[in-house]
Amino acid sequence: MGCQVCMGATMQCTFGVAPSTLVVLPVNRVLTTTPAANIMDNKPIVNVPPFGMCTSVANPTVAAATAAALGVLTPMPCIPMTMAPWAPGNPKVLIGNMPALDNMSKLMCNWGGVISILNPGQVKVQG
Repeated sequence: MGCQVCMGATMQCTFGVAPSTLVVLPVNRVLTTTPAANIMDNKPIVNVPPFGMCTSVANPTVAAATAAALGVLTPMPCIPMTMAPWAPGNPKVLIGNMPALDNMSKLMCNWGGVISILNPGQVKVQG
């Protein structure tokens, strides 16, 4: 079992050039000092800030810049496109009636990137 993920966890995208920090809004009213995340904390910009520059040619801005540079990969600013929930989450622990987010979960970006948790920001969950 993985570690519970909370506000301030560090993440990395396979196509991002820098790590980012998860933002968890305190809407689930869990009695912890730091808001705990669930699988629906997947909203671009709100929960998942940019990862610096994006290097995925599936990203239209990267594709256009790369084409303009005659095929030389040209990174462009990252704007995460994370529409699906984190998966798989921890169904044994519910936060806001949704599975808790643990550090084994992944989040897919529409531009082909896979976002992983580098540091969950909290210790192991019992459950």
